[in-house]
Amino acid sequence: MKNSMGKNGIILALFALLTTALISITYFGTVEQIAAQKQKKLLATLNAVIDRDSYDNQIQFDCVIVSSAPLLGDKLPKHIYRATLEGEPTAVAIETTAPDGYSGKIELLVGIKAATVAGEAMVTGVRVIKHKETPGLGDKIDLRINDWVLSFNEKVFSDELSSNWDVKKDGGQFDQFTGATISPRAVVNAVKKSVEYYLANQIDISSKVNGCSITQQATQKVSNDE
Repeated sequence: MKNSMGKNGIILALFALLTTALISITYFGTVEQIAAQKQKKLLATLNAVIDRDSYDNQIQFDCVIVSSAPLLGDKLPKHIYRATLEGEPTAVAIETTAPDGYSGKIELLVGIKAATVAGEAMVTGVRVIKHKETPGLGDKIDLRINDWVLSFNEKVFSDELSSNWDVKKDGGQFDQFTGATISPRAVVNAVKKSVEYYLANQIDISSKVNGCSITQQATQKVSNDE
């Protein structure tokens, strides 16, 4: 009996070791591929909100990370990706959150560049990254469902034009959806606040240390693995 129990224990231990080894091999064999796919998806989204011809840097590896910025929706860290051409800043893509969607938070990426007039900025593109809005109603904020989000393209914001930055029901320039005003209102407000943040922090955004460098990402990966 004792011999049988000891033998079974050894078999179970060997099986556990083998299983652990297989899991480890699978993880290390796919982690870099998964990371590469995430970077590819990120770059595609960045290029959707910022003109690819307007920058020559590796934009996905050049960012500022900010936290507790009220204009960006919540206290969670937000990435602000910086586009530069020949070393000069041309545009940014700001992660932001609309906290007041109909079904919860709406995560956005907002492309912005300085306009030709001081105190003005132009939205170059907006994409909804994550949401839980009602199918058939509020989910029209998603480009996969409706092209409404393209209405932000080339819209200019300044203090003088602030009243335009609402849905038409509230006296602004942006359409709402039939039977669903809360979702587009939340997105418009979040985009507006993102531009306000950009105008108030342009110098800091340009001058802060890069928080998305390849070296820093590698260091963070090692830290997470540990």
